[in-house]
Amino acid sequence: MYECLKKINWKKVCTFASGVLFGTAGLKALSSKDAKKVYTNTTAAVLRAKDCVMDQVTILQENAEDIYEGAKQINEDRLAAEVYYEEPEDEDQAEDREEE
Repeated sequence: MYECLKKINWKKVCTFASGVLFGTAGLKALSSKDAKKVYTNTTAAVLRAKDCVMDQVTILQENAEDIYEGAKQINEDRLAAEVYYEEPEDEDQAEDREEE
């Protein structure tokens, strides 16, 4: 009988037993009232952070829209200036194009 006990790897048995013990204790700790308070406070903090981030995203989107509209206006102004300053064609060049 002692030979049977000598063949058992006690290190593995102890590791398994301590895992079961810590697992059971861990489940008790994770489901305690104190742990639930921590989870609730953490979730509340995450929701507050989400609100803050969404406010910043809204501000950034509004600024991006303003920049986009300003850029469109600049391009329209440049196009209008190019058309306004375009050199008029000579009458001879216009007649040559009509004949072709």
